Amino acid sequence: MKTVQEIYNHYKIMPTLQLHQLRVAGVAKVIVNQFKDPIDKDSVLLACLFHDMGNIIKSDLSIFPEFLQPEGLEYWQGVKNEFLEKYGPDEHAATITIAKEAGLPVAALHCIERIGFSHATENDQDNVMEYKVCNYVDMRVGPYGVLSMNDRIIEGQKRYAGKKHSIAGAKFDSLVQSLENIEKVIFGKTDLKPEDVNNEKVNNLIEELRKTEI
Repeated sequence: MKTVQEIYNHYKIMPTLQLHQLRVAGVAKVIVNQFKDPIDKDSVLLACLFHDMGNIIKSDLSIFPEFLQPEGLEYWQGVKNEFLEKYGPDEHAATITIAKEAGLPVAALHCIERIGFSHATENDQDNVMEYKVCNYVDMRVGPYGVLSMNDRIIEGQKRYAGKKHSIAGAKFDSLVQSLENIEKVIFGKTDLKPEDVNNEKVNNLIEELRKTEI
């Protein structure tokens, strides 16, 4: 068995991307530990811990230069080139391939496939709570930590404006509405409020999550 941190190291995952995945899993852990109904906690947490493993493929390494230190741009561009050569240009396909290589169970793989802003409507309409939670918690973490869902949506809208995967207009509004529905459903299953999920609680879980064994 390997720990999450050992797997991150093996795949040369950028520290900031490691921290993003750990924070998303931390948000998930805070929520699912308070769930009143049965939920597959292990699959949710594993999906969150590995949901962006291929994301360096799509990363514009110039946007957050502080995240490249101490190795620097040349090193991380080299890692990006290695990913592109091995896995191709589709970061999502790369993530699924890496998750399979890491030995994640099928249920966790299915959860990873439902993470992302564009999946909000199908997750809202689908009655699979694991999908809803995985989708939602990724929409609570920005580049620098845990945010409200609304603030995270605004941050993402600014960051991805004008890029090929950006979503606008009626479709954007519909996806936001779906996420709002998902948030209500999730917190209806707990005694928590959205604002109870914060950086302090999540940061206390980071080191524990790094040691999770696969």
